[in-house]
Amino acid sequence: MFAVIWRKSITVDEIVMIPSAYYHLVDADFQLVNEHPALPKILAALPLLFVQPNETAWDPMSSKTVEDFKWERINRFWDLNGNKFQSISFWARVPMILLTVGLGILIFLFARTLFGTRTAVLAVALFSLEPTILGHGRVVQTDGPAAFGYFLFFLALYSYTSKTTWRRAVYLGAAVGIALLTKYSMLLVGLVLAPALIVVWWRSSWRRAIPIHTVIIAVTMLVVINAAYYFRLPALTDDDHLWLIRNFRRYAHAVTILIQSLSYIVPKEFLLGICFQIAHNRNGHSASLLGMYSQTGWWYYFPIALVLKTTIPLLLLSLTSIILAVVRLVRQRDLRFMWLLVPAAVYMIFVLFSNIDIGVRYMLPLFPFIIILCAWLLDELLKMKRRTVGTAVTVLLLGWIAVEAVRAYPNHVVYMNQIASRAPHWWYLSDSNVEWGDDLHELAQYLQKRGEQRVLDATLGGFGILPFYGIECADSLNKQRDKSDDPLYIAVGASYLNGSTIPEGPAGSGRDTVQSRVNFFDEYRHREPEAIIGGSIYVFRVR
Repeated sequence: MFAVIWRKSITVDEIVMIPSAYYHLVDADFQLVNEHPALPKILAALPLLFVQPNETAWDPMSSKTVEDFKWERINRFWDLNGNKFQSISFWARVPMILLTVGLGILIFLFARTLFGTRTAVLAVALFSLEPTILGHGRVVQTDGPAAFGYFLFFLALYSYTSKTTWRRAVYLGAAVGIALLTKYSMLLVGLVLAPALIVVWWRSSWRRAIPIHTVIIAVTMLVVINAAYYFRLPALTDDDHLWLIRNFRRYAHAVTILIQSLSYIVPKEFLLGICFQIAHNRNGHSASLLGMYSQTGWWYYFPIALVLKTTIPLLLLSLTSIILAVVRLVRQRDLRFMWLLVPAAVYMIFVLFSNIDIGVRYMLPLFPFIIILCAWLLDELLKMKRRTVGTAVTVLLLGWIAVEAVRAYPNHVVYMNQIASRAPHWWYLSDSNVEWGDDLHELAQYLQKRGEQRVLDATLGGFGILPFYGIECADSLNKQRDKSDDPLYIAVGASYLNGSTIPEGPAGSGRDTVQSRVNFFDEYRHREPEAIIGGSIYVFRVR
């Protein structure tokens, strides 16, 4: 991952995540991208204290609306730090890599506790080689931290249920707070924690302690969450009220009262972020799957994404180990498997009902539990009476995964296995599954080697990233442009080639209907590109 961030540019999401992270840490500006919670931002911004980016002051009066100012402040951040673009891009991603390493350590500890040292080593090997982990474990986003937080919660819950002490209750409360600060979907841990505490109370020989521990857990959780927002509890503003009215309409009054009440103990930015995700899920997100297009997605989207973007050996190990683990749990009452199967099942059921079908990165919290199950199965193979056979199968599967990791390097984000071999990858899935903007540095190098300083840009993030590499972007979405002034090349990202991420435009723009947006770049689907950059950007000659 360190080797990759030397050569890969930031993703389109990091264009907004990194400035919002920096201003969250140094200026207590929690409004920039408040649809994501605090922890990933704080971690990403810490190394930037040593880079010392140039800053802009908070002046909402410079813009018509607060929303306009947010974008102005984000854009101004990069404009002021053009000479530090590479340093900021590199160092902001370092904490994400370290957090991924930390998740690997937690996987080792939990796997060793459940099944022994050899299983733990095998789990770390699987975790370290899987392309999806390598691709998304380096990005300043919420997905990698969410995987860490979700796994940490169950590790802390396992520790608490093994021995119900007040110290372990504090650890559990801190783990809940950390999980909630990684991604708002981690509210899911609350649905697990409540019944778990009821079961512990029912089975405990000292029932009076459990309610006290519950209070300790809740207080610790609130302290952790408030610490991430500097213990500031501002009231709702007029803009907040208007946003709630626009997005919740008939329920706006009840939602407003609820947020106002809770904002005395939880920061309003945290609560508004939850509301944003609820509204986002209700409205859906443009996506495609196997040539189909939808705004609200499909319940089977993420299972198919996993099948396509997980290495085949890990996929086979996953299916087999889940079946065998269920059999062990049911027949032998081996509760060790409950701590892996239940978290995986709860999370999978949760995402099946999501209307935001974007990247397989949303499934990262599932991977640690499945990986430990796969490692247990490999360990069982090594214990077979015919050790030669078991060892050969284990070496073959691990070797296959290692080959896939090397084959995909450094393009782990867009990796798909051999199942997705009959059509271009953009046909199977969309968005960050096939393009995320991190190949723009290589695109700039390709153009500059050919003496080009301009390109028709049809990529995710090109408008915000290519100028820092010396490439001027011409607007490929404007069909009324003077085409005689077009540059020599057009760069079409896999997401735009797919058609699902093309923004809506006014009447006559060629982007005013779903069908026109989907087929906006259809002519390039039938042309041979001059080059494919990083597996995600297709370069064509315009003239």
